[in-house]
Amino acid sequence: GFGFIAREGETKDLFFHSNELKGVTFDELKVGDTVTFEVTNGEKGPAATNVSRE
Repeated sequence: GFGFIAREGETKDLFFHSNELKGVTFDELKVGDTVTFEVTNGEKGPAATNVSRE
């Protein structure tokens, strides 16, 4: 699966793939959860990697 992260102060959400989740499964994530992540620039633009729930 995949999802998007809303970032404070940014107008565009950040894409992430479920393979980038650390310590949480895609099904465990809920809308509104606070997550930490790194931003990388991929072929299709910026994406979140090493995504974990706080």
